[in-house]
Order: sequence, then C-alpha cells, then structure tokens
Amino acid sequence: MAIHKLQIDDFITVDFELIAIHSALEDYRLAYFINSALGIMLERCENGIGIKVKDGETSFSRYDYEDADGCAWSLIQNKDKVISQHDGPASLFGEEEMKVVTNVHLLPEFKKVDYILKIENIPCNTEVDEIVESLLEIKHIATAYPVEHSKIKSKNNLIF
Repeated sequence: MAIHKLQIDDFITVDFELIAIHSALEDYRLAYFINSALGIMLERCENGIGIKVKDGETSFSRYDYEDADGCAWSLIQNKDKVISQHDGPASLFGEEEMKVVTNVHLLPEFKKVDYILKIENIPCNTEVDEIVESLLEIKHIATAYPVEHSKIKSKNNLIF
C-alpha cells in the first residue's frame, strides 16, 4: 500500500497583500480619505479584532469593503493601549491603585506602523505599487509601503 504524505506548505498560499500606513489620523478619518483616493467604500465593522495579552484584552478597529470582483479590503488599526489597574504599595496616605498603560500591536514586528491595509483576492492586473502611490497622495499619510510576507511572524493575527 502506498503512503501519501501531505506537507502543510502545500496548503499555504498567499492570496493577500499588505500595505503598512503611517498616519496620525483617527481611524474613521483615515478610512474616509482612503475611500476618496481609491474609490472604495470602507465601512466600520461592529466587531473589532480582539487580542488577549497578559495585562488584559484589547480590540483593534477594522473597516471592511468587498467590491464586485470579490476583492476584499480591510483597514486595520495596528496600535492600541491596554489599561490595567494594580494595587500599589502602601504609602503615607494609604493604599493607592496604579493604572498601568501597555502598548499592544496587532503585528508586533511592525511597532511603528499605525494602520495596515489588507487586500485579499486582488486581481492580477492590479499593481500594489499603484495603490501605494495613491495612498501617498493623501497629505495626512506620512508614508505607506508594501509589506513582505516573509517578514511577518504573527500571521495568525491577520486571520479574521
């Protein structure tokens, strides 16, 4: 009897592109400017992307749009803060509660990136560089660039 081996790498296909965006804008304003520049209709999802860390839970905001060709666009917040309360040491004035703020990142290997634009099922005739050029024309975006899949260690955070 023949033995058939399946390699896990046989099932892994990269069918999405990622664009890193550096901007100080709030997520809803950035989504508006991206909609205007790219001609898409990103809308806020009710459920964000939840991640548990040792200090608590956080939820990253997400804006989605799917066009007629089946191409799915997602604008995802990469930075958020978790506020946890710890009992501090007893002081002269009694015990105090301390609030500790921890920065959390969806993709920890890209800590300086503010937002990530994920494009799934992108048509073959669409160039990512053209999308990046359109994003760079938005004056509120400091920089934008494509992200190589080989540099991402926390790919599981992008499954939603």
